[in-house]
Amino acid sequence: MSIAVYPGSFDPITLGHLNIIRRAASLFDKLYVCVMINSDKNPLFNREERVDFIQRAVIRYKNVVVDSSEELLVKYMQHKNAKVIIKGLRAVSDFDKEFQIALINRKLDSKIETLFIPSSEKYTYISSSAVKEMARYGDDLKTFVPHEIIDDVIRKVESEGMMFR
Repeated sequence: MSIAVYPGSFDPITLGHLNIIRRAASLFDKLYVCVMINSDKNPLFNREERVDFIQRAVIRYKNVVVDSSEELLVKYMQHKNAKVIIKGLRAVSDFDKEFQIALINRKLDSKIETLFIPSSEKYTYISSSAVKEMARYGDDLKTFVPHEIIDDVIRKVESEGMMFR
C-alpha cells in the first residue's frame, strides 16, 4: 500500500490546499493530511478546529485521513508506515525553504522522499494568511476557502474582534 503524508498548519485550509489534496489522493492508496505544529506561526484556529475544517472539506475523498500531530514529521511518518511527504509549491520562494526541509527529513530517514506538487495556476496567490486578512475586511471568501468552512472563518475573525469593518 502506498502511503503519503501532506503536512501543514492549514490555518485555515484553502482551495489551494484542497487542490493539492485532490491531486495527491489520486496518486496514493492512502493520504494522511496532518495538522502539524509550526513554531514560526501563531495560528488563529486551534488544532481541533483545523482538523474539523479539513475533514469537512475532504469527506468525498475516501482514501484521505485527517490527523494531527505534535511529533517530528519523520517520526509521524514512521508510525504511519508512510514513505512520501507531499509539499505544495506556489512559487520558487517556497521551493528554497521546502527543499532544505526535504534534505533534512531525508537525512533523518533515508527511506522518506518528498514529492513537490506545483500549485495549479489559479491558486498560486492563495495563502492562509491572505484568507485571514481578507476575512478581517469582510471580503468574499468563496474563491479562497472550501464553502464548508466560510461561515466558520468569518465567525472566528468576528469573535476574536479582528474585523476592520
